[in-house]
Parts: sequence; structure tokens; C-alpha cells
Amino acid sequence: MSTTTTTTFSSAAALLAAAGRELGTTDWLEITQERVNQFADATGDHQWIHVDPERAKDGPFGGCIAHGYLTLSLANFFLPQLIHIDNMKMGVNVGADRVRFPAPVRVGARIRGRGEILKVEAVGEAVQSTVRVSIEIEGETRPGCVIDTISRYTFHSAAEAIS
Repeated sequence: MSTTTTTTFSSAAALLAAAGRELGTTDWLEITQERVNQFADATGDHQWIHVDPERAKDGPFGGCIAHGYLTLSLANFFLPQLIHIDNMKMGVNVGADRVRFPAPVRVGARIRGRGEILKVEAVGEAVQSTVRVSIEIEGETRPGCVIDTISRYTFHSAAEAIS
């Protein structure tokens, strides 16, 4: 059962007015050893703290942990659950301003995304937004990752051209 409420913006004006807005949280996602192993295979990073449960249980985290970049990549999974742009002609990922990994994400942990629109600005006929996605770990005080994502959108309606 989904508890996520995606925030939808249907115009450039609505998005431009949304700076500072909290977007809420997504549903929880369990980090499985299978997901970690698949990420290791995709990236070639087979360090034992990620893929060797027997060795990792005696390591610094008491078990396997997700790769930081796996946790980071899940921002792309959570972002569309947090924000949706209607009436969009095109949207592109411009990049990220800041990325931090405050806490390790242990295999078996549940994580979710929490969103906040930090900044929105006109860029030509497009609107660029910076959304902070904090990847929270259930039962932990510090998130596993905090990323300030930057996206740029153009809208279908010529009336939505930025003035």
C-alpha cells in the first residue's frame, strides 16, 4: 500500500512559486543483498564490505552495507515519487549541486526519500529546480545520502513561456 503523495506542478508559474516547499516522503524500500550484488556487478565494485556477508559481519559495520553510489542512484527512484511535472514538453537532469553520505545503509535496512524544493529559477524558456532528496534510513537519525538534484523543464504551452 502506497502512502506517497506526489506533488504535481502543471505550469512554470506554479513551479516558480514553489521554492522552499516540502514535498513529503516516499514509501519505504528495503535494501537487499541481491540489489547490492547487482550494483556491484554493474559497477565492478566488489569490495567485501558490500558483497561478502560472512567477512562483513566482523567488519566495521557488523554486516554488509550498500555502496554509497547505490544509495545516491536511488535518488532517481525516489524523485518521481516526490515531484511530478504535468504539461511538460521536456525535462532533463542537469546534475547535482552537493552530495553527502552521512551514514552507512546496512543491507536489510529500509530507506525512503524526503524532498524539499530548495530553489527554482527561470533559465531562458525553461524552469530549473533544485530539489534536495534526503535518503532516510528507518530508525536512524542521520540519512544515508543527501543530494541536491538539479532538473530543467520546458512546458508545452507557449503561454507558459517565462516572462
